[in-house]
Amino acid sequence: MKMIPKSESNNAVGAGLVPARLHATVNVARGRTGAGRGKPCPYTLFGVVVLALALMLGAACERKGVTPASAPGKPARIISLSPNTTEILYGVGAFGRVVAVSDYCTYPPQVDRLPRVGGWNNPNMEQIAGLRPDLVVFSDAQSQFVKEKVEALGVRTLAVPGNTLDDALKAIELVGGATGDSEAARKLAAETRAEIDAVRQATQSLPRRRVLCVVDRVQGTLRDIYTAAPGSFIAQIIEAAGGEPVSPPAATGWGKLQKEAIVSLDPEVIIDLMMHKENGRFDEDTLAVWGELPTLRAVRERRVYAVRDETVLHPSQFVGDTARKFAELIHPEAFPKK
Repeated sequence: MKMIPKSESNNAVGAGLVPARLHATVNVARGRTGAGRGKPCPYTLFGVVVLALALMLGAACERKGVTPASAPGKPARIISLSPNTTEILYGVGAFGRVVAVSDYCTYPPQVDRLPRVGGWNNPNMEQIAGLRPDLVVFSDAQSQFVKEKVEALGVRTLAVPGNTLDDALKAIELVGGATGDSEAARKLAAETRAEIDAVRQATQSLPRRRVLCVVDRVQGTLRDIYTAAPGSFIAQIIEAAGGEPVSPPAATGWGKLQKEAIVSLDPEVIIDLMMHKENGRFDEDTLAVWGELPTLRAVRERRVYAVRDETVLHPSQFVGDTARKFAELIHPEAFPKK
């Protein structure tokens, strides 16, 4: 399957499992089998506390894959309720059988031609029933909101994990197994793992630079700062890319930090993934925003990097691309930009 450039579709905030303030969030070879990345998931609807609870409960939900409500078979009508699962469906070659997506899926661009069935935690069940799906796919953090409702319709469900890098790779294989595309899924997962391993090997002898990765804050300010904590897939990507995540541990993998705490951490590199748009656009000078903390080494050395590709927030097959992107920022001397 021909790869579609990400720039054609990545025009909105990502929504995977990341509490981007609570907006809940390739190579050519991979494009042969299809790959995808993927409007903001409005976590503002219920706040960070509820989101954190959702993530913790989601981890405890069933993670064995498909729950059969009827005899399993290769599904012909699939609905995806999360951007990362939509991307994976495209990646394993099953997107042609997708009949609807969430309000927040943006990749591949063909999603614009599909019905939208609602938000991250409140999909329109009447609309879903009317579409007659035989498989509904979503993240395991969504399970408590949608799983029982969908299965009450007699429809198979698949909840995929997404907290860690291994989860992202497991999700690829789970989706492929559920859609009857196991071989394509194994190949895609292997390619993704190889990309991560290649970056890890290239950085193993490089100095570990202290990295603060901000997954969300209030646009134009340093208020309500949320960061990727150790154990999250983003923190693991930073480690593979030759960085040392400096955020303190957090139960859900995403923690809120005060400015004073950031000053004490004094990161060498700041990767700012703030994706929230005001009036549909980004309107800030990110380095100037961080200039509010002029003593930070990252600010003094102008190593504050705004990454506005929301797909880095998604635990899908593109974690390999993200590892390379982060390595280019953390160790530009060793990773010239492609």
